[in-house]
Amino acid sequence: MKTSSLPSLRVEPELRSAAESVLQVGETLSGFIEDSIRSNIERRQNQKIFIARGLLSRERAKETGEYIPDDEVLAGLGEMLAKAKQQAKR
Repeated sequence: MKTSSLPSLRVEPELRSAAESVLQVGETLSGFIEDSIRSNIERRQNQKIFIARGLLSRERAKETGEYIPDDEVLAGLGEMLAKAKQQAKR
């Protein structure tokens, strides 16, 4: 597959210096920029999916009249957070 180029980007010298200051050993500025773009694309795609799922859930709740009380949702989220923190400690 052929590669293509992204547009050239002019930035303030301070931004370039800040980017260069956080490069990993052996990492290039071009690689850093490419990785940043990929991460941003993935984040925005996930955000779009999340919003679509939320809107679909809202429509289902309107149709069925079945809603989950906020305290139950928050309790469930609290449990998920606690589990994630436990796994992160391992």
